[in-house]
Amino acid sequence: MAKLQITLVRSVIGRPENQRTTVKTLGLRKLNSSVVHNDNPAIRGMVNKVSHLVSVKEIEG
Repeated sequence: MAKLQITLVRSVIGRPENQRTTVKTLGLRKLNSSVVHNDNPAIRGMVNKVSHLVSVKEIEG
């Protein structure tokens, strides 16, 4: 199963509350922090919502 490494590359300062909540739900706290999640439609949807704030790399796992 593929996994996604998601890194916060832009700040959430000044962003709408729903985008802040999405970033927090993904498990990202500080700038340049990374998390690894299984690739599924729910995670893809969250990443698409904040795609301008994060970078995504697909890893084998």
